[in-house]
Amino acid sequence: MKNKTVYVCKECDYQSAKWLGKCPSCGAWNTMIEETFETPSAPVDSKNARQNMLVRAESEEGPVMLGEAVLPEYLRYKTDISEFDRVLGGGVVAGSVILLSGEPGIGKSTLLLQICAAVADEKTVLYVSGEESSAQISMRARRLGIKSKNVFLLTETNVEKILRHAEKIKPDVIVVDSIQTMYHTESASIPGSSTQIRECASMFINVAKTDSVSVILVGHVTKEGSIAGPKVLEHMVDTVLYFEGDQRQNCRLIRAMKNRFGSTNEIGVFEMTDSGLSEVENPSAMLIADRPKGVSGNCAVCVIEGTRPLIAEIQALATTTVFPSPRHTSTGLDYNRLALILAVLEKRLGLRFSSCDIYLNVIGGIRIEETASDVGMALALISTIRDIPIPDELICIGELGLSGEVRTVSRMETRVAEAARLGFTEIVIPSRSQKSIKKIPDGVKLIPVKNVFDLLPLLKAPQSQKT
Repeated sequence: MKNKTVYVCKECDYQSAKWLGKCPSCGAWNTMIEETFETPSAPVDSKNARQNMLVRAESEEGPVMLGEAVLPEYLRYKTDISEFDRVLGGGVVAGSVILLSGEPGIGKSTLLLQICAAVADEKTVLYVSGEESSAQISMRARRLGIKSKNVFLLTETNVEKILRHAEKIKPDVIVVDSIQTMYHTESASIPGSSTQIRECASMFINVAKTDSVSVILVGHVTKEGSIAGPKVLEHMVDTVLYFEGDQRQNCRLIRAMKNRFGSTNEIGVFEMTDSGLSEVENPSAMLIADRPKGVSGNCAVCVIEGTRPLIAEIQALATTTVFPSPRHTSTGLDYNRLALILAVLEKRLGLRFSSCDIYLNVIGGIRIEETASDVGMALALISTIRDIPIPDELICIGELGLSGEVRTVSRMETRVAEAARLGFTEIVIPSRSQKSIKKIPDGVKLIPVKNVFDLLPLLKAPQSQKT
C-alpha cells in the first residue's frame, strides 16, 4: 500500500492534486483540505475483477414488476416526545439513520438525553459521546431527572471499538455525539476531515441497515449555518433535522430538511426550561402571548408549517435617517422579500421608505418562509410609517404580487379556524378566497381585499390624531 496526498473540497468532495484557493466544482473559497489516501501498490487484475462482478451479478435478483414487488414492513415506534415524532412522520423507523444538526449550545445533547430516556422503557440505547466525559453527561442527566437502566454510556471516538461494544450490548438505538469526532484507524486522514466523516458514517449506516438499529448522528454546523463535512453525508442518511432557535430566547424548533419516511414540511416546537426541553402543544398562543396593544407596526399573520397552522407576530419599525444610504434589517423573514414589498408599497401607494431605516422582526425567534405573510408584512410597514396602530383583533392572510394585487394561498379554512380559536375577530383574506371558505366561525368578520389600496382603510387613526 502506498500513501497518496490529495486536496479535497469539504463542501462538494471535489479532489485535486494541488491546493486551490477556489473549488472548481462548487466555487467555494478556502475549502480545500489536505488528505492522505492509501492506494494498492500492485495493479488490479481487470480480468479477475470482471469475473467477480459477473458472479455477483448472477447472484442478485432479477427485475420484478412494480405491482409484484414485496413491500417491507418498516417498524416505526414512538419516542413519547410528540413534537419529535411529528417531525419524523410519526416516530423513529427501525434501521433508519437520522442526522441532527444545530448551533453549539442550542440544546442538541439535552434533547438526545430526553429521547434516550423516553425510549429506554422498551428499547436498549447506547449513547456514544466523543466530546464530553461520562461525568459531564451524568451531571446533565441528573439535572434532567433521567434515571434509566437501559441507557448505556460510552465515551469513545474509535469507530471499531464502538461497534465491538455495540455487538455485545445489541442496542436498539445508537446515539453518536458527534460524527465529526469519530475516526477510523484504516483512514490516514485526521478526525473531522471529509474522508473520516464519510467512512465513519458509512460504518454506522451499515450497522443500521443490517441489524435494524436506529442511529442518531449529531453533526456540527459551519458559521454559514450548513452541516460541516462533505455534502454527501446528507445524501447517505435517511433523515436530516435542523435544530433552530435563538439561544437568548426559550423557543426551539426542529425542522426536517430531508425525510425518506415522512414529510419535510413539519416542525417541532419546544421551550427551553431549567429541567430541559418541554413540548409546546399550542405554539401560536406562546408566540403572541406578550403581544403589545395599540402600537403601530404590529401585525399578526397565519402561516402553515407542515400540517400545523401557526399564528406569528410581525413587528416593523421605520425611522428617519440622516445618512444617504438607509439601513434595512430583517430578522425571521427573507430580506429579499422585504425589499420586494417595500418596492411595491413605494410604487403603488407612493409611500417614501427610501429615506427611512427599516427594521422587521418576527417575535419568538422563528423564521417565516411562506408568502402568506406578505399582506401582514405590508400592513405593518404602512402602519409604522404612518404611525397608526393596527386593530388588535385583526390578522392578515395573503400573498402580495408585484402589481400590488393580493393573491390567494392554500388551506384558508384551516388558517381562519386557527385565527378564530385564538380570539381574532377580523381576518383579512384575498377576495378570491372568500367563496372557498364554507364555514365561518361565529363572531368572525372576513375582510376581502383585492390589492394594497384596500389595506389603507384598515388603519383607523385615533381621535387625537384626527383633530
